Amino acid sequence: MKHFCTAGPIQSDIHYALPPAQRMNRDEVFGLIEQRKYFILHAPRQTGKTSCLLALVTELNATGQYRALYVNIEAAQAARDDVAMAMGIILSRIAAEAKFELKDLYPESIYKELLVSNPGSALQGLLELWAAHEPLPIVLMLDEIDSLVGDSLISVLRQLRAGYNSRPHRFPQSMVLCGLRDLQDYRIHGTREIITGGSAFNIKAKSLRLGDFTQTDVRNLYEQHTTETGQRFEDDVYPLVWELTRGQPWLVNALAQEVCFEMVENRDRTRPITAAIIMEAKERLIVRRETHLDQLADKLKEERVRRVVQPILAGEERIGGSETSDDTQYVVDLGLIRRSSAGLEVANAIYKEVIPRELNFEIQTDFGNLQRTEWYVMPDGRLDMPKLIEAFQQFYRENAEIWLARFSYQEAGPQLLLQAFLQRIVNGGGRIDREYGLGRRRTDLLVIWNYPGGVQRAVIELKVLWKSMERTLKDGLAQTAEYLDRVGLAEGHLMIFDRSEAKTWDEKVFRGEEEVGGRKISVWGM
Repeated sequence: MKHFCTAGPIQSDIHYALPPAQRMNRDEVFGLIEQRKYFILHAPRQTGKTSCLLALVTELNATGQYRALYVNIEAAQAARDDVAMAMGIILSRIAAEAKFELKDLYPESIYKELLVSNPGSALQGLLELWAAHEPLPIVLMLDEIDSLVGDSLISVLRQLRAGYNSRPHRFPQSMVLCGLRDLQDYRIHGTREIITGGSAFNIKAKSLRLGDFTQTDVRNLYEQHTTETGQRFEDDVYPLVWELTRGQPWLVNALAQEVCFEMVENRDRTRPITAAIIMEAKERLIVRRETHLDQLADKLKEERVRRVVQPILAGEERIGGSETSDDTQYVVDLGLIRRSSAGLEVANAIYKEVIPRELNFEIQTDFGNLQRTEWYVMPDGRLDMPKLIEAFQQFYRENAEIWLARFSYQEAGPQLLLQAFLQRIVNGGGRIDREYGLGRRRTDLLVIWNYPGGVQRAVIELKVLWKSMERTLKDGLAQTAEYLDRVGLAEGHLMIFDRSEAKTWDEKVFRGEEEVGGRKISVWGM
């Protein structure tokens, strides 16, 4: 029986899969190889890069015109600035892959001597001798190139650049360097300065980014399971999966693997997969902090990432020059954010939940000792939203300074603190849908709570005081009313955070009621 792939490259005999070669522009790739170009293939983790490279190697070798080889050099990361150690690992991997995949013993026969005689140029020497010995042009694909660190990475890039002019008879005809990032985003700390990948490897012809799945791809992948087992996905599943994932390959596969195989009740193939089941699977993936999501969250600790993501979470405008532009492209390449018609925003709905939950995880846990869900549940099972917000308002007044100081993303602290508070209350009985983006000056929260009588939905609009209370209130009421209209609700809450140190808490804290377009909006100051 086949499964959905959530770890490692696709193996077609055990995985549902889209043809890897179709995910790249085959004509463009073959054109670059025929033109003897060296180029970059980059994409976020677990998007199918390795599967595509392996498929490309197979196709190239099948033509009989090339000797194509895929080599993963991630193990050399451990060498860091030890160039000799890194070269030893890289050359041994090339020799082993040539031996087992191409049945070519020549690299194995020469690489150790090269390491002894001149380890600093051993990679260049191996590729020169191998290309001169091999009658067919060599196409070499080095995966995880950007996992190398410092002098080791500089050495690899410069040796490849040094041999470039000797291609194809005394150096590989074409090379593909594959990693998470484009070459320009490599930041290599030298002894006195930061060297960029582009300056160390200025022979790059092009950078190709492996894209996410399309909506058609998602349907085609899921329908493979239906064809094999008879288990169908209801029609509303497909737009929901797209909304949650935006086609991110690991997320698409992980949701399907969870609902079809990990949730035991769904192993009954007569049971259709519904949108409600998909939402349950989404929550389970997030709560378990699956490896992919954990790796993603780890990137939030990087300063370059913080500079880009923090304004998005806070809904602020951002002022920056070329450094900020480079940072933005880096975070886009990591797959954390995307560019849309509305500007920069978090890449998909699942990441919108993962990011704030990760940033406030410890604080949310600490709320467990201070807050109980049952305190805010009314006799009919619904949440008492005014009571809940009033409790947060009082908590914020008494504790804001201490608790906000715990956030690494200080500018988004009020938004994150509220979300941690709400998440602690709704866990197990509901969820929070989040919308935020650069320059929006707002954060939209939709609290969804399940109770015996049905599903309760409540809108909370967050704004930080901007310029004047009059202007902030006017914009906030209009935005809250627009969000209420969009989700089909008649009542909502607008929360305005005033971070001015000159004002007293008596000036900041208030509660009022407004009506906009027939919709009742409770306004909370804090």
